[in-house]
Amino acid sequence: MRYIIILVALIACSKPEPPASIGPVPSPSQLAWHDMEMNAFVHFTTNTFTNREWGYGDESPAVFQPTAFDADQWVRTFKETGFKGVILTCKHHDGFCLWPSQYTDHSVKSSPWKNGQGDVVLEVATACKKYGLKFGIYVSPWDRNHADYGSPAYVTYYRNQLTELFTNYGPLFEMWFDGANGGDGYYGGKREKRSIQGSTYYDWPATLDLVRRMEPNIIFFSDAGPGVRWVGNERGIAGETNWNTITPDTLFAGKGGIEKLLNTGDEQGTAWIPAEVDVSIRPGWFYHASEDSLVKTPEDLFSIYLSSVGRGSTLLLNVPPDRRGLLHEKDIAALQGFRKLLDERLGHNLINEATLAASNTRGNDTRFSVQNLIDPQHSTYWATDDGINSGTLDIAFTDDREVHYLVLAEYLPLGQRVKSFTVEIVQDNESKSIFTGTTIGHKRIIPLPSIPTKHLRVRFTDARASLVLSGVAVY
Repeated sequence: MRYIIILVALIACSKPEPPASIGPVPSPSQLAWHDMEMNAFVHFTTNTFTNREWGYGDESPAVFQPTAFDADQWVRTFKETGFKGVILTCKHHDGFCLWPSQYTDHSVKSSPWKNGQGDVVLEVATACKKYGLKFGIYVSPWDRNHADYGSPAYVTYYRNQLTELFTNYGPLFEMWFDGANGGDGYYGGKREKRSIQGSTYYDWPATLDLVRRMEPNIIFFSDAGPGVRWVGNERGIAGETNWNTITPDTLFAGKGGIEKLLNTGDEQGTAWIPAEVDVSIRPGWFYHASEDSLVKTPEDLFSIYLSSVGRGSTLLLNVPPDRRGLLHEKDIAALQGFRKLLDERLGHNLINEATLAASNTRGNDTRFSVQNLIDPQHSTYWATDDGINSGTLDIAFTDDREVHYLVLAEYLPLGQRVKSFTVEIVQDNESKSIFTGTTIGHKRIIPLPSIPTKHLRVRFTDARASLVLSGVAVY
């Protein structure tokens, strides 16, 4: 009996440990952000009524007069078409505030809309709660209207604005600020150019600490994060190689010449700062009637989805309301068509009709089985033994299938690992490569040629450490 007990104990002790994490890993709030995948961006201010993209700061609040404002219509549309959150431009570079700020008269309280009693931010936040979408804000650091811009007094003003918003309109999941910092404006009635030192003027560490005290789980967006980074373009394209890590030590919002780094990330980066892909459904960020015929088509939006979410990023799609205060009919039609394409092309997962096999399983332990790839739980994954940084995943059907898309996902709590892989068709024991890729990350969607096959093989050719994948799907 003693020997049996010892044997059982030895077997128990031989069970492999889970893989160790490698490099930076995402925080819980960053993981939740990854899972959102698609959020809506809303640009709506005096620019909507002056037909500008960047207001000069001299616009009268009286021009802000939406005739049929309906935040419910906005958010309902976003909900129905698959978005998980909304980020509202509460203040753009012109300085006009969409909430009745106590710190400036350049806001909705000075407009004739609702006799100065309106509050766009409140109505959007309320609609988001109604439809179960998360709510975020964009508050431009640059203010072309404020008399104190460029002095320390303005930084205090900006922080006061953030305090108003985070105190009165939360919870907020993301704070978005861009790199437009200083230039021509109408600063307190003075037409002049003001310059600031972008790396130091706003004292971002202190400003972000202020916000974190109000909203500990907030995601900060800027060129350099620290929560998520800009993707380096406004075309809707993440890099074919897309690491979720960069080293932010020398980066700041508005720094030039770093677009390629932001687009691809850095395998050796010291911080988890994934890319967010911001792009507009129209050529401009604000509504212009002249662009009604230039709205992106459903096919355009699907292509952007593949080059953003499909490359491990999150898509932030701007849909600007018109002068009525409504999403335009053509924009809605494009969103609905896009949703239809997603359902048609990525709505029926064939993976449960397939047999999975892997070249290696960590310790031959079922806890790390390849079957975990089709487990709906986020906490399970397939893993290989330490030192096994390459391997194969086979997906076999009983008869020929025409597969158009393959989806792979890494288990990000243990870090991003895969550096290169190929997708092959196996026929008569012969394999033919049909795709070669680099990184995977949160989700990699791989369009495949329409070749009927019974057998797909994913060959992972290099990784930073042992393979750890959480999901696979075929459509």
